[in-house]
Amino acid sequence: MILAAGQGTRIRPLTKGMPKPMIPILGKPVLEYIIEQLARHGVREIMINVAYHHWKIENYFGDGQRWGVEIGYSYEGTREHGEIVPRPRGSAGGMRHIQDFSGFFDETTLVLCGDAIIDLDITAALAEHHAKKAIASVITLPVPKEEVKNYGVVVSDDSGRVLSFQEKPKPEEALSNFASTGIYIFEPAALDLIPKGREFDIGSELFPLLVEKGLPFYNQTRPFHWIDIGRVTDYWTVLQRVLKGEIADMKMPGKEVRPGIWVGLNTRIDWDTVNITGPVYIGSGSHIESGVTIEGPAWLGHGCGLRQGSTLVRSVLFDYTRLNPGAQFTDVIASPQYVVDRQGKTTYQGEEGTPLRWGDARA
Repeated sequence: MILAAGQGTRIRPLTKGMPKPMIPILGKPVLEYIIEQLARHGVREIMINVAYHHWKIENYFGDGQRWGVEIGYSYEGTREHGEIVPRPRGSAGGMRHIQDFSGFFDETTLVLCGDAIIDLDITAALAEHHAKKAIASVITLPVPKEEVKNYGVVVSDDSGRVLSFQEKPKPEEALSNFASTGIYIFEPAALDLIPKGREFDIGSELFPLLVEKGLPFYNQTRPFHWIDIGRVTDYWTVLQRVLKGEIADMKMPGKEVRPGIWVGLNTRIDWDTVNITGPVYIGSGSHIESGVTIEGPAWLGHGCGLRQGSTLVRSVLFDYTRLNPGAQFTDVIASPQYVVDRQGKTTYQGEEGTPLRWGDARA
């Protein structure tokens, strides 16, 4: 089960026109990396709950055949005043809705959030879950004590049995530094505890219920990469790490035409006059004019245009973004409509007082 029904409000404006799981990393949606990882570990049946911009997920992934899996969807919404309105049921509520509809969760089920890239050894996690005869397991990772305020924290005993939770505690009040990664394993019996027909959350409601009832509920800690995209600042940081090649199984697309510089098809670049320092990817159909400077890590989506004398430093351009002549963009994520700096400050096209000059490369 992949949870993909949320609005992604904390990462706006990136989610203004797309659901959060469709945000691209190296030109591929985050959700695609998750499905590929599941397929590598033999998971063949995948349910995805959807709501906001649901058709973008459904149209892209279809029935899952391209990835060697079978994908089904559960839309969460209602009809109001003649309009179909998205209305997520909560992470646990969405599972209960599926279970009541079809009984899909008839064996051990892995649940993941659709907005994080992971390389978890799923096979080993399932083996530990079964060895402990757990009704539920939560996968955690240790985080620095000063960062616990950003996460749900799991408190467990020496055997891994979960004792309690703290939601984004102050560092001085934290009883643990093990953060929930939003990866869970459930037996069908756990779903019986979820009330029918109302919004219900896994972390804040179902987990405390499991502890209260004294059921075999365990914390698993194992080393793996967990790349969470909770905020715009996270997305910028993730892209910098990926472009530097720090994350395994995430390779630069295109052809490496010069050391550290990859390009897609049908690009036009004035190589004699430009100054490009990798790692940099330049997407298909992009045009880099004379006198342009690009300092990596940087990513240009397809159809981008960097006009004469412009400069791009440690930044990401979404498809069809144009930098005007002489423009200087540093540490930003830019689209034809907006620019977001690494602190999350957003500037929109046409906004008064901004020194940034950019637009739509198709115009």
